[in-house]
Order: sequence, then C-alpha cells, then structure tokens
Amino acid sequence: MADKPRECRARVIAVRRLAAEILEADLLMLEPLELAFAAGQWVSVPFGPKTVRVYSIASTPQSPKLLTLCADVAPGGIGSTWFRALAVGDEVRFKGPQGGFVFTRADPRRPLFVAEEIGIVPVRSIVGELYATGFGRPATLAYWARDPGWLVYDAEFLSFARRHPSFAYHPVMASATGPWQDAAGGLAEVVDRIVPDVDGLVAYVCGGERMIHRVRDLLVAKGLDRKAVRWEKFW
Repeated sequence: MADKPRECRARVIAVRRLAAEILEADLLMLEPLELAFAAGQWVSVPFGPKTVRVYSIASTPQSPKLLTLCADVAPGGIGSTWFRALAVGDEVRFKGPQGGFVFTRADPRRPLFVAEEIGIVPVRSIVGELYATGFGRPATLAYWARDPGWLVYDAEFLSFARRHPSFAYHPVMASATGPWQDAAGGLAEVVDRIVPDVDGLVAYVCGGERMIHRVRDLLVAKGLDRKAVRWEKFW
C-alpha cells in the first residue's frame, strides 16, 4: 500500500539518456529510507512557493529504496532545465507519492494500456509490477512514438511479450502520411483494430489531451462505459 504524500530526500546515483530528449535518473532514498508507492504514481519537485513540476515514477514498487524518474526535457522550461542538470551525487527533494492513475489488481476486467511517447512512464511501472508479481491475465499495450528512438522502453515490452503470452504489445510509429502521423490518429486506428469487443475491458490512457479524447471517444462509441477509461494527461 502506498504511503501518504510526504517530504522526501534522495541522492542521484545514475543518469541515463534514453533518447535525444528523454532522460532517466535513479534516486536512492535518504529520507525516508524506503518510499512505498503504487505503480503509476508520481512525485512533485518544488521550484518555488507555488511552482512545482511532477514526474511519474518509472520503476516498480518492488524497489522502494531506489526510484527511477523519467522525463522528456524537450520543453525547455524550469523542470527540463533541472532534470538536464541532474548529476550523480546531487541531493534532491520532492513530495510523494501522489496520483490516482493506478491499476487495482482486484479489478477483474482485462486492462488495455494506451500511451503516447513520455506518457509511457507510469504504464511502464504498472506493467512492470504486474508481470514481476505473477499477473497471468490478458493485458494489452499500444504505444505510439514519432520514430523508433522515442519508443524508449520498446525492448523491455518486447521481452515481456515473449516471456508472457498473455501480454500483447503493439508499438506504433508515426508515418509521413496517413492516420499514424500523430498519436491521436495512430493510436485510435490501432485501438479500433485490436479491441473488437469492449466487454470486460478497463482502459488506462496516458499522453496528450487530444490523443486521450480520441481514444476515449472511440472506446465509448464501441460501448465502453466512460468511467472505465482511466486517463492521465501529460500535456
């Protein structure tokens, strides 16, 4: 069970560049020494009395002493500048865990995960935990990116699909023309194809607002209850 949000301290022990504008940082917890969280949650970093930036946790709850954060630093704002400057040995302060974009294992419905570029981060945590803890039910992931380099966890999901036949993975890359040129069209087309029946389905959709609306409207048009579409807007 996740802790209530609290002020935390951690030390950066590794920084990795996953793509040209996507960075990953490993944080070793200092206070508390472990942070219980639910897969899919995030932490908030303060940049002033009323200014914070939030970062989804990419790692799984199985490693409460070590959190991995992942961010798209292309926007170039205050949060991007901070994330770009992270170096091994830095101490960081944040508040967490927070957020309700979490999967309930007691939910008997089959999960559909839909993610656009950096929106994959909370989904990676959820899927990673499910298959690390013996989740044997069917689950599906559709993951869009502008080019192969932005499918930052592609190899990991391909490995999940090979090792777990119940996990169906559908990477979607933009094309110069046609409906896949953006996430809204590309993911809507793929979801339409891979979800012929919404009976017993629950959807988790994460990314840009336009994509979220397009995919949600498609699933609702197929007969899915709007409340069965969980979403987290990154932009």
